[in-house]
Amino acid sequence: MSTTPKRINVRLNARAIETAAGQSVGAVLMSEGIMAWRTTRKEGKPRGLFCGIGACYDCLITVNGQPNQRACIVEACDSMSIEGDFDA
Repeated sequence: MSTTPKRINVRLNARAIETAAGQSVGAVLMSEGIMAWRTTRKEGKPRGLFCGIGACYDCLITVNGQPNQRACIVEACDSMSIEGDFDA
């Protein structure tokens, strides 16, 4: 039995990356060194994962063209497009 996790391909702002299956979108972003992917409307302060369990809305991101998805609870899937305010 193999202990190597299945690999999937996702796109971060059009840049293709390979990552482990079964992770949240937030975990994928953090594994790429991306700690913030949006900013607040009024002051432009960076936001990323805060609670990590879906209770807050700091980690909102666009997934497959659907805005306002919580990165901490959406599972990354093969061929997924993830768009945010970051340089990928």
